[in-house]
Amino acid sequence: MATPLSLQLCFLPSSNYHAFPVTPFNHSPTFISSKGLSLTLRRSLLSPRLSNSQYTPQIADNLADVSIFTAAGEPVRFNDLWDQNQGIAVVALLRHFGCICCWELAPALKEYKARFDSAGVKLIAVGVGSPSKARILAERLPFPMDCLYADPDRKAYNVLDLYFGLGRTFFNPASAKVFSRFAALQKAAKNYTIQATPDDISGVLQQGGMFVFRGKQLLYARKDEGTGDHAPLDDVFDVCCKAPVAA
Repeated sequence: MATPLSLQLCFLPSSNYHAFPVTPFNHSPTFISSKGLSLTLRRSLLSPRLSNSQYTPQIADNLADVSIFTAAGEPVRFNDLWDQNQGIAVVALLRHFGCICCWELAPALKEYKARFDSAGVKLIAVGVGSPSKARILAERLPFPMDCLYADPDRKAYNVLDLYFGLGRTFFNPASAKVFSRFAALQKAAKNYTIQATPDDISGVLQQGGMFVFRGKQLLYARKDEGTGDHAPLDDVFDVCCKAPVAA
């Protein structure tokens, strides 16, 4: 049953909004309207993280025609992002470009990119927000724009059924993992700016995930249980190395 909640609105530049303290579960200032704006949010059901066996064999086909944007603003379909026959791709879905936990994950992905490249694996990093928000993250971290994509309408996230909601964002126990990475978060925060937050504030309630494909075959799937609950990149790389590459 849907529950009406007063939404804590993120990063709305108005004198009618008042900042709340940053929490380790979102790492983004939040705001609530003095006009009493409210939205109806669906409750997120706490369920175990999905494995690839719980996605249908057609999941790549379901993603195929989903249109997102390059960081430069050009539309692109998912089936054009990697070789749909035998190409191996790591698809990392971040939360949103204004999430400090994503500013921590992006440098880790960048560090692994050289290893992915040497193994013939394509890295595809997708975030919630417009291409202009993606460019803010890319320029300030920095992060390579040639593997960064924007999904402002969360189309891919919906197809992959990634978690969404207030409970997942702020209150899931998996979010406590960020405490163990405090130094990395501090480093990521040096160039951080709230200007990278999506214009559509509902995007701040989106959680991410990590997927590995060989052609259209899904080899690995991991849904983030909460904010900052990132997939172990060593595990992801191990899956890629075990996947045979066509000669």
